[in-house]
Formats: sequence, C-alpha cells, structure tokens
Amino acid sequence: MADITDIKAIVYTEKSLNLQEQGYLVVQTTPKVTKNQLKQIFKEYFGVTPLKVNSLKQKGKRKGFKGIKGKRNDYKKFYVKLPEDAKIESISV
Repeated sequence: MADITDIKAIVYTEKSLNLQEQGYLVVQTTPKVTKNQLKQIFKEYFGVTPLKVNSLKQKGKRKGFKGIKGKRNDYKKFYVKLPEDAKIESISV
C-alpha cells in the first residue's frame, strides 16, 4: 500500500504552472504507485478527492559524470485534476 512518502515532489515547470491555472497538479512519485493509490493518498492526507488522474512512466536518463557512467532513477509522473475550491500548498516528506 502506498503512503505519503511515495510522493517525491510537486513539479514546478513552465508547463506544469500553466496546467495549475486549469486546475491540474503535477506530482512526481515512485514507479510503484498506481492511480487508485494516489487518489487514496490525496483523500487521506489532503482531504481532497481528485476528479481525474493521468499517469506517465518516465525512464531515468543515462548520464556521465567525470568519466563515471550512471543512470538517474525511474519515476512516475501524475497529472491530478483537482476540484476548483481545493488548495494544496506543499508536500513536506
């Protein structure tokens, strides 16, 4: 079962800020979280029932640093449609 620690960050990019004006919140999580689990997290911890949830799997990039090759972590990104009166300030894990 997923809990609040599976949410890694709220994404603040130019695209996500434009989506916030339309009532969407972009959330980055661990890859194991499902749509239903994310809805449950929002209900339990924030008291908000999402209207709609879309998900996107993001593979980690392969990067090199000082001659050492590595890979960034995989993550899942969710686009969460919130009701008009809902406000979520920040997530502190």
